[in-house]
Amino acid sequence: MYSVHPVNDTSDREARLTLELLDAIERRSDVSQRHLARQMGVALGLANSYLKRCAKKGFVKIREAPANRYLYYLTPKGFAEKARLTGQFLSTSLTFYRQAGEACTVIYLQCVRDEWTRLILCGVSDLAEIAYMRALESQIDVVGVFDPSGKRTQFFGKPVWQTWNACGGADAFVITEMQQPLKLYNELADSVDTQRILVPSVLGIDGLISGAQQQTTADQSP
Repeated sequence: MYSVHPVNDTSDREARLTLELLDAIERRSDVSQRHLARQMGVALGLANSYLKRCAKKGFVKIREAPANRYLYYLTPKGFAEKARLTGQFLSTSLTFYRQAGEACTVIYLQCVRDEWTRLILCGVSDLAEIAYMRALESQIDVVGVFDPSGKRTQFFGKPVWQTWNACGGADAFVITEMQQPLKLYNELADSVDTQRILVPSVLGIDGLISGAQQQTTADQSP
């Protein structure tokens, strides 16, 4: 699975990195800071900063070991914080899954009314997986995925295209890119009728798109 957080703000990132650090220490007390950095996917200096922060908050206890090594242990407070963060992320994941599923269902009902049955998903992500699963429950045929920044060639047995010219024909396009959905929307808008670019409400960019369209209309007015 991919990241399930539709909004990658600073607080979400800090919570995720803290959880990954606490989880790594719980599994292995003699973990090195370099290993922690790899587990967290950050630079060594940032991993060290998070480790010190967790120690200062009383989540982690540090003990010296032979050969200039250190051992790290979760304190009772650290176990409690790990449990809290785990529950928080689980709740966020389940909430996102429900909201994303409902948003896809709304889009598919619209597609069926408009007789748009062949769709291309735009962006490989958790949202794309949810969109594909919901399509199986409807009269929608996902013919493939357009993912210009990805490297995959298959997605649930469907082709993944990195270039627009390689894409097959479709009635409409569903934005499922989660990292930069507005950027991909704008790229598609240069080649596709925007009425056929469908954006799940869970992405939260409807207002930005509407505002941009109104500005464009105003600029074109005499």
